Amino acid sequence: MSVDKVAIVILNYNGRNFLEKFLPSVIKYSESAAVYVADSASTDGSVAWVKSHFPTIKTIVLPKNYGYAGGYNQALKEVSAEYYILLNSDVEVTPHWLSPIIKLMDNNPKIAACQPKLLAYHDKTQFEYAGASGGYIDWLGYTYCRGRIFYHNEVDKGQYDTAVPIFWASGAALVIRRNLFHEMGGFDADFFAHMEEIDLCWRLHSAGYQIYCCPQSVVYHVGGGTLPPSSPFKTYLNYRNSLAMLYKNLPGHRKWFIIILRLILDGVSSVRYLPKRQWKDIWAIVRAHFAFYGWIFGELPRKRDRIQQEIVQIKSHESLPISSKSIIWAYFVKGCKTFDSFSRL
Repeated sequence: MSVDKVAIVILNYNGRNFLEKFLPSVIKYSESAAVYVADSASTDGSVAWVKSHFPTIKTIVLPKNYGYAGGYNQALKEVSAEYYILLNSDVEVTPHWLSPIIKLMDNNPKIAACQPKLLAYHDKTQFEYAGASGGYIDWLGYTYCRGRIFYHNEVDKGQYDTAVPIFWASGAALVIRRNLFHEMGGFDADFFAHMEEIDLCWRLHSAGYQIYCCPQSVVYHVGGGTLPPSSPFKTYLNYRNSLAMLYKNLPGHRKWFIIILRLILDGVSSVRYLPKRQWKDIWAIVRAHFAFYGWIFGELPRKRDRIQQEIVQIKSHESLPISSKSIIWAYFVKGCKTFDSFSRL
């Protein structure tokens, strides 16, 4: 079997409208890459439309919807390439978007994964929530981006146009070395969706690799294409998966201290849903905690053991690019709304 240099894999679930809108740009501006559409048992005619309009596109038909994590784990078993590009169906790519990233990774074999600069499709002057110009994490496990702190998206003025090491690369447009994806065990399929790319990036860091953002590559992301921002299911996944990620990846001497703090802060954060009487979101947080407790007595300890025994190569957890400052304190108490202002604290 011949091995492609780059394979773009678009995981689709009832996203025919996005495929119709954005697949042409992917084909037009990704001449050197093989393009796959992996379909998660869609019922909107997505596969038939792709085969009819783009017969040269390779399709992978999955028997059911495994979510983002499980879906890519299944689909990528059938893709052979040096680099995988996991691209959301609601992403518009731009001319020459591939070459800067591939050149950067070719020149530095320690870079395991990379992302382009993500701007908002509906306001192309703003960074997009899902990854902006690179993802970071603080010591409590709260995530933020170069260009986005919580729900505050900055205007792109070129302030983050330097290629830099980051903690996590966005799953909306994730470039990753094929061999490392499989060596790390891929995504945690139990996550279903949300946080799985951060969990994978954490494992890659622990194995001694780097993650980068390459802002010379630009894409535009719609966001919320599968689950809307107000979805209680999304709330459930984010809270549950964040706790599981911490349990799996934190060193033993810090694990329970940070997890207990997070459980308390999760309870505090549910107060924000009270003014709008978003009872389903509050219940989603409660359910997420009980699901996490269930996982502790299930597969989670075995997953942690594998990471700690087979993957972790670094000598000190403190050497990981995790901020020792709290993004919660900086945003809500100190009023930091930008990545730069947080960095200067």
